Amino acid sequence: MAVTAQMVKELREKTGAGMLDCKKALTETDGDMEKAIDFLREKGIAKAAKKADRIAAEGLTNILTEGNDAVILEVNSETDFVAKNEGFQTLVKELASHLLKNKPATVEEASAQTMENGATVADHINAAIAKIGENLTLRRFAVVSKTDNDAFGAYLHMGGRISVLTVLEGSTDADAAKDVSMHIAALKPKYVSRDQVSQEEVERERQVLTQQALNEGKPENIVAKMVEGRLGKYFEDVCVLDQTFVKNPDQKVRQFVESKGAKVREFVRYEVGEGIEKREDNFAEEVMNQIKK
Repeated sequence: MAVTAQMVKELREKTGAGMLDCKKALTETDGDMEKAIDFLREKGIAKAAKKADRIAAEGLTNILTEGNDAVILEVNSETDFVAKNEGFQTLVKELASHLLKNKPATVEEASAQTMENGATVADHINAAIAKIGENLTLRRFAVVSKTDNDAFGAYLHMGGRISVLTVLEGSTDADAAKDVSMHIAALKPKYVSRDQVSQEEVERERQVLTQQALNEGKPENIVAKMVEGRLGKYFEDVCVLDQTFVKNPDQKVRQFVESKGAKVREFVRYEVGEGIEKREDNFAEEVMNQIKK
């Protein structure tokens, strides 16, 4: 029986195994889907699939810099215990090296690329899943470049729980760039400056602040002025250049950077598991569901 691309896709979705492994399994079993699944299970290749629905919200972030290129990435695991596993840490470093060398645009593109060991990134991760025993995912990454006149600020906090990569433009002062990254790790700004905040976001915040002031019973004739003042505080919360510098409360980050003759061109801040909805397992409910089955 001829093995079609659709069959390979279906088997991959069911097992989590790589495309080549799925094609081989279907060929060996004459296209029988169930036998192909058993074939992969017997080989230990489908072990990863059983863990694919588990929520991976722990893990590590990391940064790798080489010359004028750098990559920041987040790789997730199910537990913090595995994040401390030497095999998992090795996987993170291997992925960082591959991403920096090959510079894919997306996680999907990266997953299909071939690593130095001949396996695709997806298959390499699946092999680590089979060995470590937890669901592991390459969640996100960013490849950043600079010129010889700029500096990277690479900062890892709590062993990689938080990572920040900053590009300081117009200065080669790596220590200053790292200081800015440390600040960003602590205060969690979303933007470099006010001009990066969309008009829609500003208007939404203005409307919320206006309603808050009116609900406080403030006179309508002074509400507009109050709102503009409170918007300034909002910008301090979300824009790094408007924030008070953590290492020197007497100056803003903007003043610190300007004192170095530089500008903050961009930054990327990753915190492990941020934005991932962690499932709360109810053990009693789980037992009852098993009994009912």
